[in-house]
Amino acid sequence: MEPQEPIPVKLICGILYSDEALLQAAFRILNEQFGHIDFTSPVFPFSVTDYYVAEMGTPIRRLFCSFRDLINPGALAAIKITCNRIEEEVALQGLRKVNLDPGYMDYDKMVLASAKYNAHKIYLDQGIYADLTLRYERGVYQPAPYAFPDFKTGQYNETFLRIRANYKGQVRKWLRQGAAGL
Repeated sequence: MEPQEPIPVKLICGILYSDEALLQAAFRILNEQFGHIDFTSPVFPFSVTDYYVAEMGTPIRRLFCSFRDLINPGALAAIKITCNRIEEEVALQGLRKVNLDPGYMDYDKMVLASAKYNAHKIYLDQGIYADLTLRYERGVYQPAPYAFPDFKTGQYNETFLRIRANYKGQVRKWLRQGAAGL
């Protein structure tokens, strides 16, 4: 069987932040780099770990956004490298106050990009790994056994279902238009 180009995926970004002004600066740069943000989730408190407190301070909040333009999943490593640069650009005195975790969603899963190796992660490129975080099954997102603790609570499920619904509509439109390239 000949390799096929993948169906485009929905670019998403999980964001941890402790400074609202720097978050807004990051949003502006994300829009410039990846196009229009078409969805922003409610803000969730983030308290499942104190891993980020020394660098970010408190309180830490989490939100998710998605982008209007669908992407080729092969672009994920380069997107993560760009997000790392954005984090540095909006850092305060060398400390990150905004943490950007890009990934993508397709019909069946949510994958996040990571610069950290672990046995379950798949190497992509440029020192970046793919981390299968959630699987869509029977109308809900199921966390992978190694998913971050906050993803295991189910508190983001409604957010991800909404992003998935937007994505499904976009793919239907893309298919109707003859699956034009990305």
